[in-house]
Amino acid sequence: MVIALEDIRQLPLGQRIQLVEDIWDTVVAEDADFPLSGAQMDELDRRREELQANPAAAIPWSEAKARLLAKA
Repeated sequence: MVIALEDIRQLPLGQRIQLVEDIWDTVVAEDADFPLSGAQMDELDRRREELQANPAAAIPWSEAKARLLAKA
């Protein structure tokens, strides 16, 4: 089944986010190895350091997702 990008753009934001999440779940389920670029590794390191310096600034994924879906 192929879905046209134009059709996806017509979906409400919450449904588009859910679609992306569902697609990502299928990718992760394949347990593929995704090599990261140097820039991506640097960004992950920066974010880890930021989190360690200020753990109270982070929010759980469930809360972030709920905020995103509430805006849809």
